[in-house]
Amino acid sequence: MMRSLILLSTLLAALSVQAAVLPVDRIIAVVNDDVIMESELATRLRTIKGQLEQRKTALPPEDILRKQVLERLILSRLQLQAAERTGVRVSEQQLNAAIARIATQNKMTIAQFRNTLERDGFDFNVFREDIRREMTISQLLQRAVKQRINVTDQEVSNFLATNKNQASGANEFRLSHILIQLPEAASAEQVDAAQRTANATVAKLRSGADFGQVAAASSAGQQAFEGGDLGWRKAAQLPSLFSDVVTSMGKGDISDPIRSPSGFHIVQLTDVRGQDQRHVTKQSLSRHILIRTNELTSDDDARSRLNQLLIRLEGGEDFATLARAHSDDRGSAANGGDLGWTSPGALVPQFEAEMNNLAPGQISQPFRSPFGWHIVQLIDRRTHDDTEQFLKNKAREFLTERKTEEETETWLRRLRDEAYVEYRLEDNF
Repeated sequence: MMRSLILLSTLLAALSVQAAVLPVDRIIAVVNDDVIMESELATRLRTIKGQLEQRKTALPPEDILRKQVLERLILSRLQLQAAERTGVRVSEQQLNAAIARIATQNKMTIAQFRNTLERDGFDFNVFREDIRREMTISQLLQRAVKQRINVTDQEVSNFLATNKNQASGANEFRLSHILIQLPEAASAEQVDAAQRTANATVAKLRSGADFGQVAAASSAGQQAFEGGDLGWRKAAQLPSLFSDVVTSMGKGDISDPIRSPSGFHIVQLTDVRGQDQRHVTKQSLSRHILIRTNELTSDDDARSRLNQLLIRLEGGEDFATLARAHSDDRGSAANGGDLGWTSPGALVPQFEAEMNNLAPGQISQPFRSPFGWHIVQLIDRRTHDDTEQFLKNKAREFLTERKTEEETETWLRRLRDEAYVEYRLEDNF
């Protein structure tokens, strides 16, 4: 999920330097056939400083932070280049919809949001392009990584056989993370150097150094500038190489370096909380009659036909009989329109909203959904313990998220290793 649902104060802090103009601009890095300018680095550096200060994270030394930010700019540029090569595009319609969501989150119209930004000296067009870049990278990762992730039923079964308590949500863990990265096919010397760095980092942290500051200064993880914070996760949601380590840690503990193909990971267990292991939901039993619209059946025709059926139902005719004869939902029509017991979210929102307004036995007025026009009868409601199915769904989500994180990290590392990057002004680093 792109980070569009953020408070206006965060947006303003992140954009606070867009109006700044440097008197001299120079190339600071060549990235394949593109360049990164010193002004771009300065702008992003000030943005990151503002974000760190807002989170009350102590700033790393200037030269270290500059190097970290430049590496992020390089990785971002490489992803945008990959998007260009593979035809990933964000349309004006998609971009406008995303900006409308941001404005709505900040309780403003688009015009009010734009006026607020410009009143405070921020370029709205620059803001639009920042959002477009975020959306482009998100779509690229969806195409390059996420849509290729597959979790089989057997993997879900195997996971539940050994991790049922983790999937049930018995405990959640809040972690912070630092990655000391290794290139692909790293030499023995590179591995030794990275391990020495990781060991020194652990020693520094255990001596009381601020984790967020160290993460911002030295981590290659995607959350480095968020202080390495991975948020709340169940054990099953953790990368597989972390789960065994984290579940044996105490609150505040810092792990030894954990080796992976990407490098050496260091995690801190920030907090732990428990959750109920049962999942109970309210289900509805209903049946419906659907009239689809097409070139021969207009909205008015469909609504009129359903009103005629309502008159027949009020006259005592059987709902199931009429559904078998008239419903265009052939799957449920054979069962008299019966949809079975459904949980929240199983039906389209328009249908669910109408059904939820009914008392048992009551029949709705005709209403429209993406499928056509309906009338629905609520037969009954119940409270149902669906823990088993809930755990299966959660296990699939966890495994998908875990695979996605691991594959994304591998894909980004390969993208960086295969790129041509030439640093300029190296004396500044």
